[in-house]
Amino acid sequence: MDLSIVIFICLLLLLAYLFDFTAAKTKIPAVILLLLLGWSAKYVVSALHLQYQDLGVYLPSLGPFGLLLIVLEGSMDLTVSKSQKTLIGKSALIALLPLLLISFGLAYVFHYAFGCSYKTGLANAIPFAIISSAIAIPSVRNMKKSYKDFITYESSLSDIYGVVFFNFITLNDNIEYDSFAVFLIEMLDMVVISVLSTLVLAYLLSRIRHHVKYTPIIILIVLIYTISKQFHLPALLFVLIFGLFLNNIHLFNRFEIIKKIRPEKLNTELPKFREIIAEFTFLVRSLFFLLFGFLIDTNQLFQKESAIWALGICIAIYTIKAIHLKLLKIKVFPLVFIAPRGLITILLFISIPASEMIPKVNNALVLQVIVFTVLIMMLGVIGVRREKIKSLVMDN
Repeated sequence: MDLSIVIFICLLLLLAYLFDFTAAKTKIPAVILLLLLGWSAKYVVSALHLQYQDLGVYLPSLGPFGLLLIVLEGSMDLTVSKSQKTLIGKSALIALLPLLLISFGLAYVFHYAFGCSYKTGLANAIPFAIISSAIAIPSVRNMKKSYKDFITYESSLSDIYGVVFFNFITLNDNIEYDSFAVFLIEMLDMVVISVLSTLVLAYLLSRIRHHVKYTPIIILIVLIYTISKQFHLPALLFVLIFGLFLNNIHLFNRFEIIKKIRPEKLNTELPKFREIIAEFTFLVRSLFFLLFGFLIDTNQLFQKESAIWALGICIAIYTIKAIHLKLLKIKVFPLVFIAPRGLITILLFISIPASEMIPKVNNALVLQVIVFTVLIMMLGVIGVRREKIKSLVMDN
């Protein structure tokens, strides 16, 4: 690699750190600035005549790793308590119900507008129905804790629901009773794998005495996550369970097996481990969104035909979410605006089988929906007042 490219990347990452550092004051999500920086970098590279390879091949590799780290970092900041039962339950419903409604509704539109089968329409619709935790979680980091917790649960569960739903639709040629049986078995397998893996990793984290201890744990997390994905299991479920367990191990102290993990020792290791995860997350997240911004095709961004579809999809996304927030008696503003599409949408879109791709549902449409929803999220985040705001969950 040309050394000038290395220098250029280092400068971009330092700017990314500056964006991350100042996000609390500017109220502009760092993700927005990273996308703009990556997009601008393309023209700077062209003006300087720097040579580089096709960078698009790295996006599918960085994406899953970034998603893993972002969900892990977010879940390790969540505290489960009796007072949060309502918040967790409602965030789980808000993650699921709009996803299903948007998926089935948009599939119906695709089916009649483009003459495809309903199953094909569903495979193409699901990526648009999923909130991107990779964008949502970092963007609300400086907001009120109740908002941050709600968005972390909602977006993480949306990713999990969406990936499971997408795999179920695309991996089954014919959806029959046997398909549902296999699906339930896979879910149970993932829960068992998650619990066992979490206990083993927590034990290692509290017991390893070698001066290098966190890197092997991270490698094992990536290994378990990757193997689970290889077998089309909901691997993000493992990440969410592991993060929640580490930060809430006190809830399980009465179990004998937990005593062998030595919770008091684990609690002393957790802050250091959290710092390492935060460092890795920042690096991978910054590289991904810089790369995504770099690869944005300006011509696709301003394509008129797909823009009409993108606008319609965005109207549906925010209308449906607002209705569900209202029905569940949750403060609509600013949560209704935190519904970005992004990393997970890209990863699922490029995973659609070639036989089920719809020509009109193309890169331009995906890009426009992502950009529109991210810009709307930015306006919502900026609009949050600094003074103390009302409780997240309304009183009945």
